[in-house]
Amino acid sequence: MTLNQTDLQVMWDRLLGVVEEQGQALIRAAFSPIVRECGDISAGIFNLQGEMLAQAVTGTPGHINTMAEAVKILITHFPVEQMKPGEIYMTNDPWIASGHLNDFLLLQPAFLDGRVVGFTSCTSHLFDLGGKGMGPDGTDIYDEGLFVPPCKLLENSEVNQLLLDIIKVNSREPIANEGDIYALIACCETGVAQLLTMMREFNLNNLDDLSRHIIETSRQATIESIQELPQGTYNYVLPVDGYESEIELHAKMTISDQDIQVDFSGTSGCSKYGINVPLNYATAYSVFALRCLIGSDIPNNAGSLAPFKVTGPKGCILNSQHPSPVAMRHTLGQMTPDLMFGCLHQAIPERVPAEGASCMYDVPLRHAPEVTRNGGKPFGIELTHNGGTGARPGLDGLSATAFPSGVWGSQVEISESVTPIIIKRRELIADSGGAGEFRGGLGQRLKLTPATDDAFVVFLSLERMKYPALGRQGGHQGATGKITMCSGKTIPGKGEFRVNPGETMIVETPGGGGIGDPSARSEAAIISDLENALITPESAKSIYDYSV
Repeated sequence: MTLNQTDLQVMWDRLLGVVEEQGQALIRAAFSPIVRECGDISAGIFNLQGEMLAQAVTGTPGHINTMAEAVKILITHFPVEQMKPGEIYMTNDPWIASGHLNDFLLLQPAFLDGRVVGFTSCTSHLFDLGGKGMGPDGTDIYDEGLFVPPCKLLENSEVNQLLLDIIKVNSREPIANEGDIYALIACCETGVAQLLTMMREFNLNNLDDLSRHIIETSRQATIESIQELPQGTYNYVLPVDGYESEIELHAKMTISDQDIQVDFSGTSGCSKYGINVPLNYATAYSVFALRCLIGSDIPNNAGSLAPFKVTGPKGCILNSQHPSPVAMRHTLGQMTPDLMFGCLHQAIPERVPAEGASCMYDVPLRHAPEVTRNGGKPFGIELTHNGGTGARPGLDGLSATAFPSGVWGSQVEISESVTPIIIKRRELIADSGGAGEFRGGLGQRLKLTPATDDAFVVFLSLERMKYPALGRQGGHQGATGKITMCSGKTIPGKGEFRVNPGETMIVETPGGGGIGDPSARSEAAIISDLENALITPESAKSIYDYSV
């Protein structure tokens, strides 16, 4: 069958619809709030070579862009010629899947007339896999929970019950884990079913021509976008809080007429705690940041990802090696976009946003140990909240917005309905966005307390508590993040602590940096900020020289 350009474009659009339905199947079926309510997932369709053809828009760069490479690795473990209908493969290997043990990646072959014609894959977060859980205090990967190597989750369409039992018995949330795994299976099966329906509708025997069209069109368009940039080498150093010591993230970015290469040489070495980042995850967020500014209108697939190459010396904190602890790899992995923007600002200053909060304010918490010993009900939840983004060229930053993670903020009502906590307050923090001609996005303040006479334990791994988001071109820095107790005690950004009955934990997320001299901000924008309580009258006077 000969396909013309119109046929191919219609099929490409249809494939983008297939992956959206696939992703929604996962969200609708999931048990964990971080998946069901916050969209911490990925879903995609791949060709026979393991190249990603389409990805669901809902999802995180850390899941999507790692999945794009993981499928290539999994089909070396399970050769195509040995695959059989009714099989689904799975792993949570951080160096294959999505950077830490809590993310499970599944892969299912799509059979048409007895032949494998492509694959569907997906990833989502399981809250608890035993060990020290979702906290940074593990000292190797074995502290952090159950490690599942590439294996068959389904064979002859039957779930590997022993594997499922092992996952459940190693978790403090066994029912949620079981439900989330079945949701992942449903996601794969939906993707396969919709892909085959599409192929039959268009009378396709294989995906070869469509794959070539998608990948080559996207690759060439991305290269053309790169060719619009000033060629050269740009260096940037981003200091971050770290854990036992402060850390420097280094990047050397080389822009040529065919690709962009990023090298992390000079970056600090690994921490002894679980904030280390496998290179696949650091690459995922670095490339995402580049794609936000370079060919942002080109769909994300193997072709548009190909011109971006990321390397780093083994043993640096952005290329940690097994068995380094990596549970909270997002803490620094999600700082890499600001590292990329620091380089790009030197090449295209008029297009680059200011620095933002960047690192998601992820607050995993669960019952205190004595609760279950005394017959109480165990619980666990991972609350996700966000700070402000940096101001954008010509626009203010976005407040309490998930960039770069894409993980939506946890909803108060859902959080309170599934755990014995009360969220007493959630509000934007006035003046937390960096001042400028264009203001940085605001952070938010939350107040949490136990709803019962039982304590809960919190596991923190947060950034931007020492080093704020910087502004650009005269814009001011954003406010730093802060964790305090109602007593006034300040809590460090990394580690484990208790919240006892009657106590209130106060979480303040960082604000984004501003762009441009504050004196150039329009009077209308200042008035609007005052009316919406985004700035105080005091800062309007002292920073913008505006009196109410």
